[in-house]
Amino acid sequence: MTEVDPAVLVKEKIKLKELPSYYLSLSKFRLSSLVMATSVAGYMMAPGPFDLNVLLATAGGTLLLSAGANTVNQIVEVPYDSEMIRTKGRVLVRELLSTPHALGFAIMTTASGLLLLTYGANPLTGVLGATNLYLYTSVYTPLKRQSILNTWVGSVVGALPPLMGWAASEGVLSPGGYLLAGILFSWQFVHFNSLSWNLRADYKRAGYRMMSVTHPDLCVRTCLRYSASLVLLSTLAPVLGLTSWFFAIDSLPFNLWAVYLAYNFYQKKDSASSRKLFHFSLVHLPILIFLMIISKRRKESSNNDERESTSPIKL
Repeated sequence: MTEVDPAVLVKEKIKLKELPSYYLSLSKFRLSSLVMATSVAGYMMAPGPFDLNVLLATAGGTLLLSAGANTVNQIVEVPYDSEMIRTKGRVLVRELLSTPHALGFAIMTTASGLLLLTYGANPLTGVLGATNLYLYTSVYTPLKRQSILNTWVGSVVGALPPLMGWAASEGVLSPGGYLLAGILFSWQFVHFNSLSWNLRADYKRAGYRMMSVTHPDLCVRTCLRYSASLVLLSTLAPVLGLTSWFFAIDSLPFNLWAVYLAYNFYQKKDSASSRKLFHFSLVHLPILIFLMIISKRRKESSNNDERESTSPIKL
């Protein structure tokens, strides 16, 4: 009978123990959590009735779908991730997991995510989730090495989760949901363009066609343009009846600060200004979401009108 080397067993035990951390890495858990949070925000802002089960299904389905999409992205980009300082420590690059193992994880998470969104929320939410999965894995990922249009496609991918949350609550798409998606779409440019500026050498080495690499002037202009659009979109929220005017007023200082930082980045085009804008973008979005939720304009209850119409007339 062949004896098993104890050292091999110890190594396998370590792998099993570290498996959850490998899965979290494949999922890009912090990024997936942010995606989930934006879908929850979309659900909370929609005028539909609150249902905890639907909310949990939407949040869980979005998290799982994002985890699967990020895993597929890493499977495809192993040769290029190995060229970048930022990504050469990823699980698949270091061969801590095999590609078939990672693919199995991706299939499991995407399938369960789509099932949760479709049957836990509604078919429209499932369709939006499937669309986002396709855009991220089959359009955005290959486009990164072909055209700077990848940033616009990536921004659409980032804009869809709040629309998914809205659809899960209301069952239809309406102007309020599109406005939320517009805010996320604009924020993506501010966030990613400022991030990519300091990663230009990495992106160039790996052959990625990013604005910061191939069109640096367009990169900073786009950043400034979309930071300014956040002021307009935040002002439209009360106009569309999504929030009270308190949101437009309360969000204005934060939006103007983002514009100032983006203008500074536009003027200087250096690492320090891009880093300041990027770090602010990390808190800017959560602030906007929080202010929007606490300023949500709720439908006035018609109970009083119904009570008056059904009550007997007193003489």
